[in-house]
Amino acid sequence: MKKLEGKIALITGAGSGMGKATAMLFAREGAKIAAVDIDEKAADETASEIERGGGRAIAIRADVSIEEDASRMVERTMRQLGTPGVAFNNAGIEGESALIGKMTCEAFDRVIAINLRGVFLGMKYVLPPMVEAGGGSIINQASIAGMVAVRGGAAYCAAKAGVIAMTRVAALEYARYNIRVNCICPGGIETAMAKRIRRGAEPDPKAINRISVFGRMGQPEEIANMALFLASGDASFATGAPFVVDGGWTIS
Repeated sequence: MKKLEGKIALITGAGSGMGKATAMLFAREGAKIAAVDIDEKAADETASEIERGGGRAIAIRADVSIEEDASRMVERTMRQLGTPGVAFNNAGIEGESALIGKMTCEAFDRVIAINLRGVFLGMKYVLPPMVEAGGGSIINQASIAGMVAVRGGAAYCAAKAGVIAMTRVAALEYARYNIRVNCICPGGIETAMAKRIRRGAEPDPKAINRISVFGRMGQPEEIANMALFLASGDASFATGAPFVVDGGWTIS
């Protein structure tokens, strides 16, 4: 039996990378997908690909940092598909890399708005209908940058540490409603974001060896597999936890 048969999953940042990989996997496992992205074309492409494969999906354009957009993405999901039983607050940006003394306030605020406020808003608007429906699973995209320091990443690290903390609070508050809340902490994953950080260059083998004991970058599908575990009944006793998928970065 498919692990998400009959479920409705709302996934932000579903137009590319880990979000798209998760949307495709969840659809194969029987879920109906609300593919949300700030890039409307990318969201449409993900939804269309799912539909061509025999699944059910809708595309929604939303800026997760804007309250009206967050409210609307949940409302539209409910109207067109039903109440989400799974929500993956995945959308995020890398932002400006700069020493704290040189980082602009605008750059700091933008990263916090999308990577932290966006997760808060995603939970704020999906939790009430989830409570009414009798339960569900929320997955937040954190990062090992919320656990270790990354030079130049003050805003990013602060946002991701905040996601981990907020995940724990939500898990504590909503366990009584049969809602599990967990987060994923990826390490170096080969996505468009990683390529932007490298400015399009090929991965440096020495750098990879510093961030992975396997000597390679992770793949978006490996994060999607963790998201599937957390979304499914396989993780029925897991809540409030950061699940590290980092190729050993944090142990080396």
